[in-house]
Amino acid sequence: MNPEIIRQIENEQLKDNIPEFGVGDTVRVYARIKEGNRERVQMFEGVVIKRQNGGIRENFTVRRVAYGVGTEKTWPLHSPVVEKIEVVRRGKVRRAKLYYLRDRVGKAAKVKERI
Repeated sequence: MNPEIIRQIENEQLKDNIPEFGVGDTVRVYARIKEGNRERVQMFEGVVIKRQNGGIRENFTVRRVAYGVGTEKTWPLHSPVVEKIEVVRRGKVRRAKLYYLRDRVGKAAKVKERI
């Protein structure tokens, strides 16, 4: 197929209400969860540890530690499952991927806030 046609179809499906956020930022992701025949919105709050790809294929991973257990979830940025994204605070980091946070516990796992 013609790459121009593919690019045009992808651009129609891009979301336009996405806030600017980067690696190290703390975000709240509101995702639609389907349980049986019901649908609800669930919030997941944590630190963005990576952003990958670009365009319609762009995705991001959020890490959160709850009750001493670390959880990571990866979402496609332009997916209809992701209802909205809120930036809670901006993080000051010097890396593109924060995989080192997986080995840290407690205060060492915190990211400094950008002012």
